[in-house]
Amino acid sequence: MTSTHNSALTAENIRPQATGLDTDQATALETKLARVRELLVRELAAAPGKSDACLTCSFQAEDVLLLHLARELRPDIPVLFLDTGYHFAETYVYRDRIATEWSLNLINLLPARTVVEQELELGLLHQTAPDRCCALRKVEPLFAAVAKYKIWLTGLRREQARSRAALEEIADFTLPGGITVRKLSPLADWTTRDIWQICALYGIPLLPLYDLGYSSIGCEPCTSVPTDPDDPRSGRWAGRKIECGIHIQAAEV
Repeated sequence: MTSTHNSALTAENIRPQATGLDTDQATALETKLARVRELLVRELAAAPGKSDACLTCSFQAEDVLLLHLARELRPDIPVLFLDTGYHFAETYVYRDRIATEWSLNLINLLPARTVVEQELELGLLHQTAPDRCCALRKVEPLFAAVAKYKIWLTGLRREQARSRAALEEIADFTLPGGITVRKLSPLADWTTRDIWQICALYGIPLLPLYDLGYSSIGCEPCTSVPTDPDDPRSGRWAGRKIECGIHIQAAEV
């Protein structure tokens, strides 16, 4: 695998002859990549402590790319992974591979109940009450963890869903109890094509589930190949909802 600190790959290296992009496309990617780096340099400089910033990672393509870029500045940044117990086996294998090869400071966030405990007590919530399942296995553990940091980096993009169309690159996010963190989404205006092209240039291997037709990958029981080719999240929760809740401010719930 190409080293995650391949300093030879910078915005200036994105050239049409090397990527198959035309001049306008290459220039647009150069600009976007430079903007992300500038944002990360500026914002992380304002939070210099080792425990001031964290990055949430589902190990989907945009999260892994953002992690790569963040680690150029802060190799030991805490990487928060929501270990719901319901992920695809492929996700766990890929997570462990990247964590080992990149020497990640990986923090697996666990819900209060194991999968077995929850199903014995509450049944198959992912079928009967997916909002509650997400609240127990994602929202609660993540919000408790993020509250310890000043900056929260995410790989969110506007193109991912209608609910993210107004996504800001920088925003204050209020957690339960009134704690506010600075939430950064440096890839907000990036397209799926942008993500894949830059990952290819860096030699970043991607989650193998993409090769099976998945476009938005979460817990296995609630993820399918998209039913609408124009909506990458149409394969989530069988269309019953489009957000798990971790990106909804407590005041808005």
